[in-house]
Amino acid sequence: MTADTAHAFQTYSVTTHPSQGVTHVAALRAQFAGLGIDGFIVPHEDEHQNEYLPDANERLAWVSGFTGSAGAAFILKDQAILFADGRYTLQSREQTDPSVFEVVDFTTTAIAEQIAAQPRGRVIGYDPRLHSPAALKALQLAATSVGVTLKAVDENPIDLAWGAARPAQPMTPVVAQPLQFAGVPSGDKRTKLAESLRQKGVAAALITAPSSIAWLFNVRGGDVIRSPLPLAQALLKADGTAELFLESAKVTDGLGEWLGNEVILKTPSDIPAALTALSGQGVLVDPNWSSAWWVQAIEGAGATAVPGDDPCLVPRACKNAAEIAGTTEAHIRDGAILSEFLYWVATEAQTALPSEIEVAQKLESLRIASGVVKDLSFDTISGFGPHGALPHYRVTEQSNIRIAPGNLLLVDSGGQYVDGTTDVTRTMAIGTPSAEHKRMFTLVLKGHIALATIRFPAGTTGTHLDVLARQFLWNAGFDYDHGTGHGVGVYLGVHEGPQRIAKALNAYALQPGMIVSNEPGFYKAGDFGIRIENLQYVTEAAPIVGGERPMLGFKNLTWAPIDRSLIEVSLLSEAERRYMDDYHAEVLRLLSPRVKPEVADWLKTVCAPL
Repeated sequence: MTADTAHAFQTYSVTTHPSQGVTHVAALRAQFAGLGIDGFIVPHEDEHQNEYLPDANERLAWVSGFTGSAGAAFILKDQAILFADGRYTLQSREQTDPSVFEVVDFTTTAIAEQIAAQPRGRVIGYDPRLHSPAALKALQLAATSVGVTLKAVDENPIDLAWGAARPAQPMTPVVAQPLQFAGVPSGDKRTKLAESLRQKGVAAALITAPSSIAWLFNVRGGDVIRSPLPLAQALLKADGTAELFLESAKVTDGLGEWLGNEVILKTPSDIPAALTALSGQGVLVDPNWSSAWWVQAIEGAGATAVPGDDPCLVPRACKNAAEIAGTTEAHIRDGAILSEFLYWVATEAQTALPSEIEVAQKLESLRIASGVVKDLSFDTISGFGPHGALPHYRVTEQSNIRIAPGNLLLVDSGGQYVDGTTDVTRTMAIGTPSAEHKRMFTLVLKGHIALATIRFPAGTTGTHLDVLARQFLWNAGFDYDHGTGHGVGVYLGVHEGPQRIAKALNAYALQPGMIVSNEPGFYKAGDFGIRIENLQYVTEAAPIVGGERPMLGFKNLTWAPIDRSLIEVSLLSEAERRYMDDYHAEVLRLLSPRVKPEVADWLKTVCAPL
C-alpha cells in the first residue's frame, strides 16, 4: 500500500522544530551590531523570487521553523513577528515558538504597517537580492513616513548566522527541452521578443525568473524543488542575441550546440562586465519578478534600468500548439493514473482505512510506476476530515491520521512530465456521506461548472470571472479564502503567472493558450474540506449562434471521475446535469483503454449518466 520509498519524491518528516527559533533568532540578532541595524526583514522569496526554494534558500524556515510557501518575518532586537496568510494559520502556530514569535496575518501591507510602527531613528536592514523593487517601494514609503531608515546589507545576516551548516546551492544539470514539446525554436522566440525591446527603445532585457529562462532557451533544470527550473540569469539583446549566465557545473554536453551561436554561455561572475558593456543604454527589468539588487547593479554599471514586464511573461503563458498537444496527452495519461488511485480509494481503502501518508504514497507509487513521471508538481495534499479543511495542509509523520467512515478525503496532487504539468484535486467520500457533505459538495460543483462553461469577450481578466465560481456558495452564505484559479506551465512551474482567477485585481487579460486551474472549495473548520479542481485552457474566440461577436472560452484538460456519491442531483439544473454526463462520458472514452480491466469496469459505473 506504500510507495517504494527508495524512489519516492516526497518525504513526510519535519525538518524544522519550533525550538530552533530561540537559538536561530539569537544568532541572527548577534549579527545586527556589525551591520549597524536594529532589525531585519526576512521574506520567504529567494534571489529569483521563487515560491518553491532550494534548501540553501530556506531562510525563513531556518530562522523561524515555519515551512509554508508564503510568509515573512520581521526580527527586531526585542521582538520577532512571523507573517503567515490564511492558508497557514494553524501550521504557522504549530511550527513556531510562541515565546519567540508573534504570528500576524500576512496581508499586502502587513510588513509596511510594522515598519511604520517603529520609533523614529531605527535602522531596519534588508537584503536587496530578496525583495522586488515593487515590494520594496511600499516598505520604503512606510519607513520614510515615520523617520525609519531602511538599510540594504551587503551580506545577509541569516547566511552569516547559518554559517557552514547552510546547504550548498544546487548545481543540477541543465538539459535541452526537445522541440517536439517546446514547439517553437529559441531563436524564433528571441527574434520576436527582440522586436518588442526595440519598440521600447531599450538595448536589452535582464531576465532572472527561472521559468522565463527555461522557456526562452528551451531548456530545463532541477534547482527548484518540484519544478524543472534552472537558477540562472540572462541578458536578451535587442538584436535577438543573448548571454546566458549559468554556473559551469550545470552545463551539460551539447548544451552550447543546442543554444546555438547567437547565445553566449557565461558564468554569473561575468554579469558585472556584461552590464558595464551596456553603459549609457536602457536595460529592461521587471519590478515584480527581479530583485531590487538588479536595479542597483544596472544603475551602478552606468546603464539605465527601465521598469517593465519580463518580455517572456505573457508569451510564455500563451501556450503554442505543441505545448497544448503535449499537456493534453500528459493530462490524459495522468488521468488514467488518478483513476487507478480513485478506484483504490473507492474499493480497498474503504475497508483498509489507510493513513493520510499511505494515501499520498499510493498515488505517488502509481505515478512512479508509469515510468515517465519526472517529479511531483508539488507535495501532495492528503487531508482527511478536519485536515481537509486546511487548504494547504501537508501531512507529516506527526500530523498523520487514518481515514475513517463518515467523512471526506481531499487529495490535491500533480505530476511533472516532459510534455506537461498536472494539478488536480478530488474530494472523496469515505463510507456514506452526510446530507451536509452532499449539499456543500454540490454547491462547489455548480461553481466549478459555471467557470468551466463560461464564454467571454477579449479583454476579460480572471478577476471578472472569479464570482462565477463563488456565486452558489455566496447565495447560501459561504465562501472560501483562496483564489479560484492560478496559471500553470508546461513542464514548468505548477504556479505560473501572470493570469489568475481570484478576487484580487489582475490586470492581465485571459488570452488563447493560457492554462488556468478551476478550483472552488468549501472548508468547515475542524470538520471537513471540499475542493474540485481541473485545469483548463483558453480557446480561440469563436462565434456563438445568434450572437454579435466571437467569444473566448475554456477547454478542459483534466479527466478523472468526480465522486457522484457526493452529488445532490436535485440541486443541479438540467444544463449542469448534462455537463456532468458529458464530462464523465469523455472520462470513460479517454481513460478506459489506459487502465486495468477492473478499473475500466468501475469507470462504467461511476461515469454513468446522473
